[in-house]
Amino acid sequence: MLQVKTLASLASISLIILLFAAGCGSNSGSTEDSKAATTASSAPLAGSSDEASTSIDLSTVTLRVGQTGWSNLELGFKAAGLSDTPYKVQYSVFQGGNLQLEAMAAGNIDLGSTSEIPPLFASQAANGGNFKIIASFESTTLNQELVIPKGSSIKSVADLKGKKVAYVNATTAHYFLAKMLEAAGLSWSDIEAVPLSTSDGLSALISGKVDALASYGNAIISAHQNGATELASAKDILSGNFLYETTPEAISDPAKHAAIVDYLTRLNKFYAWTRSNQQQWAEITAANTKQPVEQALNTLKLGEAQQPSKLSSDFEKAIASQQEVADTLAGLGLLKSDLDVSSIWSREFEEELQQITAESE
Repeated sequence: MLQVKTLASLASISLIILLFAAGCGSNSGSTEDSKAATTASSAPLAGSSDEASTSIDLSTVTLRVGQTGWSNLELGFKAAGLSDTPYKVQYSVFQGGNLQLEAMAAGNIDLGSTSEIPPLFASQAANGGNFKIIASFESTTLNQELVIPKGSSIKSVADLKGKKVAYVNATTAHYFLAKMLEAAGLSWSDIEAVPLSTSDGLSALISGKVDALASYGNAIISAHQNGATELASAKDILSGNFLYETTPEAISDPAKHAAIVDYLTRLNKFYAWTRSNQQQWAEITAANTKQPVEQALNTLKLGEAQQPSKLSSDFEKAIASQQEVADTLAGLGLLKSDLDVSSIWSREFEEELQQITAESE
């Protein structure tokens, strides 16, 4: 996931508790580790849509949802009693949000979740990436770090000059690494930047093939478990804003539009459930991410204390935050041209989001 602050803001999550990171992705190709469908009741969740949507037959809809890291939403919705959707849900798991947008451009998913960064790069692809940002949610900026391997002699970011540094391309890791270098008086060309997926970056760090790793979520947790230490944290660089994207076709399709509204309603309720059922969610997280329950619980507590995970209907704030990120990346030469980020947003869900967030307050 982030109001961007200037360092002297994808990503889950990172977002280990929800593991959407934003920022998130790799350029090694998408991995669909999990696909599951859930069919249930014929009525939308209470308060999830207006009167018109209740007349739409959602039983014919299949909503293809992307997520990062592991099947946290599929399992989380079941645990929270929210999986009784009146439409089918098909989940696909990717290593990052940028890969979700690649899948969306190819017509393989309808709804994706990313940090602020992947849409900026995707918007400069052919056909503008075939997506629109429709919603934002706020979440923790913890577990997004630049780490060094056990026994490293590197003491500061400035020591990375001339070193091999792995990062996850077109994600929060890409952005916060650039900001960390800038704050240390270095440019992108001062390091040997190595774009790798989250898993390949972790392997490269542990095996000594790179001198440092900029990553998020499980990769950072596993790195620490293997003796890595934090060189710099992105918690004060990132805003904590994570975004939801869909296709123009889904926006204009009344049935898919209604299904997305219902899904986002359930998503917001799921976030609230994790705060009220921290032990249960930590046990599920630990079992699926191979970490101790106490560690997962501590991560959840710290993340929610820093910034509770919840949907936001403040479009102006979210767009301004992402614009600041875009301007920074353009200034560093990491984007092809200046970008007006409002052009990649759609306000077609704004009224529904205001209703969802008002009901959760």
